Order: sequence, then structure tokens, then C-alpha cells
Amino acid sequence: MSAQDMRGHMNWGAEDLWTALEPLLPGLSVEVVARTESTNTRLLERARVSSGRRDAPVTRPGELDGAVPDQRTPFGRRQVDIQPCLLVAEHQTRGRGRQGRDWIASAGASLTFSLARAYAPREWSGLALAVGLALADALDPPRPTSPPRIGLKWPNDLWLIDAPGRGRKLGGVLIETVSVGERRMCVVGVGINVLPQATQGLAHGYACLQEIDAGASAPAALACVAAPLVLALRRFEAEGFAPLAAAYARRDLLVGQTVTTNLAEVPEGVAEGVDAQGALRVRCGELHRVVAGEVSVRLQAADRT
Repeated sequence: MSAQDMRGHMNWGAEDLWTALEPLLPGLSVEVVARTESTNTRLLERARVSSGRRDAPVTRPGELDGAVPDQRTPFGRRQVDIQPCLLVAEHQTRGRGRQGRDWIASAGASLTFSLARAYAPREWSGLALAVGLALADALDPPRPTSPPRIGLKWPNDLWLIDAPGRGRKLGGVLIETVSVGERRMCVVGVGINVLPQATQGLAHGYACLQEIDAGASAPAALACVAAPLVLALRRFEAEGFAPLAAAYARRDLLVGQTVTTNLAEVPEGVAEGVDAQGALRVRCGELHRVVAGEVSVRLQAADRT
């Protein structure tokens, strides 16, 4: 069936989601499960089965520019095997963040979902930034006379802004890809904190949507971000990141802040925004381009508060 609701504890409106999204992403299925380890892992494993290569390597967008596609078409595979899927988990028990970090989530307090689709952008650089921007704009629509409440911390985090250059982590994006014959399946994983939950020892603090919307719920947040995410992926596929750079700059949490990286040539410097390909520019003597997937960038002062 086109939309599948596993009837967890919340009303996700899977049929309504499918009705709104399928015209934008033909062939889409919408699935809601009460519990899974990781929505990204589940969709990646499904793609591997479809490809006939259970050991197919998983890659990140930053590793794909200029890559040669797999020329092997799986024998007997059908077009339906690479149809898009939106998979939502009420409780994701082993969510994954960037560089293998765990993502804390609990049923009802978090929105965790992944969107898988065949994808072939002109270039992959900046994709995580484009996704983060789409999510932030949907949850916190731009207001010409007011500063944004949701900021973007390069390369893939959403923060609730407390002061210029300071805030707490609200959400994150994890994008992974795997080959299915000559096509590449892209899995966009999203985790957003919706309600308060017990958290200790988080380096970047904890923020949730309820702080800016008293009536926030996980299903409402999904309904808010799903279509903007699909539209953003379509636009990025056609145009890349460059047309989004100015909009990203308005939410850039790092610009003008002292940051540290694990690059030997850029141990510490001042962030000067991102370029047209989504690389972070850091002034450390000279200007350096920091590419997603190569480094961990931390707000130096914020990590100690």
C-alpha cells in the first residue's frame, strides 16, 4: 500500500502525509513504526537488499563528488526497489549522529525519521546545509524584522539561539548513501527534540521545540517539515547549494566566532561563513576551506558552558 501506519501511540496521519507528498515525490511510501534501532540503518539495509550487495559501502555526501557510479545493474531488480520511502519511528533506540555519535531520543519527546530516494545532484557538497536550512525555515519561518530563533551550526546541526553565537542543540541531520545498480539511494536522517527530556552531560546542551511552540508535538513537527524537505531536495538536485548561501548566512551560528577543528593546519580560528559549495571558511593566519566529513568543528566557548 502507498501509506502504511503501524498504529503506534500517536496519530501521525500517514495517509494525509502521503497524499501531500506523493505528487512531489512520485512512488513514495510512508511508513510509521513504533520502534526501531535507526531509521537510517533500516532504509540503508533495505537498499542493500535491493541492490543484491549486502556489503555495499555506505558513504557520506562529502565523499561522493567526482565518484564513479557502480556500473553493475542488479539482475532481476525492479524499478520499485528504488522507490522513495519516508520512514518514521516513534522510538528510535539506537539513533546515530555524525561521526558515530549516539542520538538521544524517546517516544513522544523526539521526532526521528529518514527519507530515502534515488538521487543524482550535480554536486553533493552542501547537501546537509541545504537540508538543515529547509528544516529551520519550516520550524522558524524567516521574519524580516526579527532575528531567527533557530540557528545552523555547520555542517549539520540545528540550534536554538540563546544569544549571538550561543545556543543549545535542537536537532541534527545525518545523510548517507548507497549504490543500487547505476543509481544511488540517498537517505536523509533527521532528529529533532520536541519535548523536554532528561539529559545529562551533553556538550552542547539540550533544546526542544516546545520552547518556541507550547503546543509542539512530534506528528505536528513532521507535518511541518516534510514537504519543505522534499522540495529542498528537489531544488538542491537541480541547483546545488550556491543559491541558498545567503539564506544560510542569516542563520549561521558560527560566523564571527572562534572555533577549533581537528585539522593540524587549522587548530583554531575565526569562522567567516560558508562558500558557494558549503565549505566552512576559517581564518587561521590565512583563510582555510573546511569540508564537511573531514573535521569536527566546535564553538570553543559554548562547549564550556
